[in-house]
Amino acid sequence: MEKRQLGKDGDHVSVIGFGAWPIGGAMGVVDEGAAISTVHAVLDHGITLIDTAQSYRVSEAIIGKALKDGRRNQVFLATKVSRDYSPDAIRRAMENSLRALQTDHVDLYQIHGWNPQYPVDDSMEMMERLRQEGKTRYIGVSNFNVEQMELAAQTASFHSLQPRYSLLDREIETETLPYCEAHGIGILPYSPLAKGLLTGKYTPDHQFPADDERSGMTRFQGEEFRRNLATANKLQSIAQERNLTLIQLAIGWQLRLQGITCVLVGAKTPEQVAEHVGGQGWQLTDTELQAIETVLAEG
Repeated sequence: MEKRQLGKDGDHVSVIGFGAWPIGGAMGVVDEGAAISTVHAVLDHGITLIDTAQSYRVSEAIIGKALKDGRRNQVFLATKVSRDYSPDAIRRAMENSLRALQTDHVDLYQIHGWNPQYPVDDSMEMMERLRQEGKTRYIGVSNFNVEQMELAAQTASFHSLQPRYSLLDREIETETLPYCEAHGIGILPYSPLAKGLLTGKYTPDHQFPADDERSGMTRFQGEEFRRNLATANKLQSIAQERNLTLIQLAIGWQLRLQGITCVLVGAKTPEQVAEHVGGQGWQLTDTELQAIETVLAEG
């Protein structure tokens, strides 16, 4: 498993990380035993970074159970405070997360999103205090734009940004990626498979069950769903020529950028984890990259 450094002076972590949103149950119920087996498979495949959050339902508790038998030291463990970013709420969220994760510290603690209701200087001051207390080793932010990162950095330095990024969601390429590279901020992109659009597993008539968040998302409905799947099918043809799956192509395409530290990929089964690992260890050629750009431009 390849590794890259988090930010300008952080730990070296695996270039593929485990995003724990799916095992929390938001994309359909996952049996706890199967979820724990999936976390164990993550470690067995050399993935070192596991990312979760306060708002990921039962995800933190599952990870805590999976790591309790001596495996915590194999993991660069990241979690996030969600929704309420007042100083008192951040501290409470940290204590609750540590209990659920069954650990005395996390490696990376992140603010899950920007909310103008809570002054970012107060939030970052508390994040820095938790770092000084040893509750977290590093600080990060998620879903911040450049202006918001600049405001946050006035109070406390941070090592990482967690933005949405995929072949179908490229908004960060214009300003955010260059800013992070220039300032030594590690990028941990989430949703690299666009919540399943880039898996090659769905047809336009697929109906997501009510307990799956995608059942209420417009990009998984009607004409928009068909258009996204048509683009995915063209990309899959490029992947097959390289003896890759579409999933592996989507991950490897992100890793073409040295500014990306670790691609966070969700999984519900050990088999999915094994496929994800094949997204690293190789590079796309210029011809393949141009073919991908052509498909995306047509999409």
